[in-house]
Amino acid sequence: MNRRSLFAVAALATALLTPFVAQAQGKTLRVVPHANVTILDPVWSTAFVTRNHGYMIYDTLFGTDLAGKPKPQMVDKWNVSKDNLTWTFTLRDGLEFHDGKPVTSEDVVASIKRWSSRDSFGGVLAKSVDSYATPDPKTFVIKLNKPFGVMLEALGKPSSNVLFIMPARIAATPGSEQIKENIGSGPYKFVPGEYKPGERLVYVKNEKYKPRSEAPDGTTGGKNVYLDRVEWVIIRDPQTQFNALVAGEVDIVEQPTFEQYASLKAQKDIQLVDAQPAGLQFILRFNHLHAPFNNVKIRQAAMVALGQEAHLKTQVGAPGMYTFCKSMYPCGTPLASDKTGIYTGMADPKRAAEMLKEAGYDGTPVVLMRPTDLAAIAKLPLVAKQQLEAAGFKVDMQQMDWATLVARRAKKDAPAQGGWNAFMTAWTAGDILNPLTMAMMNAAGDKGWFGWQDDKQIEDLKVKFAQATSDPQKKQIAEQIQLRAMETATHVPLGQYFNPAALRNNISGLVPGGAQVYWNIKKN
Repeated sequence: MNRRSLFAVAALATALLTPFVAQAQGKTLRVVPHANVTILDPVWSTAFVTRNHGYMIYDTLFGTDLAGKPKPQMVDKWNVSKDNLTWTFTLRDGLEFHDGKPVTSEDVVASIKRWSSRDSFGGVLAKSVDSYATPDPKTFVIKLNKPFGVMLEALGKPSSNVLFIMPARIAATPGSEQIKENIGSGPYKFVPGEYKPGERLVYVKNEKYKPRSEAPDGTTGGKNVYLDRVEWVIIRDPQTQFNALVAGEVDIVEQPTFEQYASLKAQKDIQLVDAQPAGLQFILRFNHLHAPFNNVKIRQAAMVALGQEAHLKTQVGAPGMYTFCKSMYPCGTPLASDKTGIYTGMADPKRAAEMLKEAGYDGTPVVLMRPTDLAAIAKLPLVAKQQLEAAGFKVDMQQMDWATLVARRAKKDAPAQGGWNAFMTAWTAGDILNPLTMAMMNAAGDKGWFGWQDDKQIEDLKVKFAQATSDPQKKQIAEQIQLRAMETATHVPLGQYFNPAALRNNISGLVPGGAQVYWNIKKN
């Protein structure tokens, strides 16, 4: 064969192979998550990036659609007794963990118990549970000591902490400890051998997963997987994220900086898709264990000092992407209320200074943690420091990456020994729709959420909310809880905002679910 013939054969081979190479590349989705991932236990941590990891590999008993209605996922059918004290659930066929073992009712009960030990909603459910039963591998029974009208909402809670189902042997890990294996029954399998903290996480399609037949809606419906592989690529610098997306080196950036949206809209190959259409809320969380915020009067002074306007304008700034909302429940949702007691949402440093003096503040420094690598909230502590200092607080702002903050906020040590006094974060609307879903309303002391408020009145009111049988009753009790939360200064709501994801135009099917989920996505 002469040289010309060889070149002709090579050209033909290249022409034939090119579509298959392109198709193979198209089977891998490369995502820049909004934060580094160092904690893989979605029950131990409420961090959204850990929650999103959970949705990749675990499945749920129920999900929640965009209208806020719970619908079955792993559950096939269920019924409740006439006295509303016995709930019986049957799992659907074909559920299998990634290690090849079937999902059983014992796995479900173990997972519920572990989740209940950490989650605010789960904790209220646990107070109503008399016993669990597993009469056969596909049936589990929850027997109550009093009616719990929001059972399905609890089992299908869409955001942190989500009730993800794990093998019983893994779910046996105490909620105070992190799990050591990442095995679920969901649409993707985690590849531990390719996990490099600070660099990447890898997931591959679970070929044995059997999706439901319904269309995807929120965290409900069919979790169809059209990709062979999903890589989470950790890129901390926002400009590098932007450049990688524009160059086609990555397919999705979960949370662009607010300053980038104008440039992103001008890119012909980029689209913006909002996975949290109901928005998010900024908050500041106090540590209730240590001075100075173990004094409720000083926490109240901080609430009055902070205000929302400066935080929203500095952190977001982009017109139309933020809104004032002093309610602890998202504005525009059923339980939103202007009944907020001393909190007006407006900064009042003069009044805050008077309150500090009345409280006997002695100048104890406030250790405020700031995540330098999480652009969506990195400016908030800078503003909070200014606002608090204007009222007379002494602020020690300590800078760290988000992964370090997430680990440090779990420490109950005194601030001088590596603990903390306050941090700032954001929650999707789905996390804070009611007092049972809201982590900051977990006032169960040492068993509660980071900050460890201990307030029996809030906990008792939450039980009444769970037992309420009408929407007007729920609204009334939710307002009572909000007023008590403001009075005790559980946390400070700092306004609502929107933060759409940026995608290449060849990506389709991203489901607005209140959480960032990666089923139903196609790469063309």
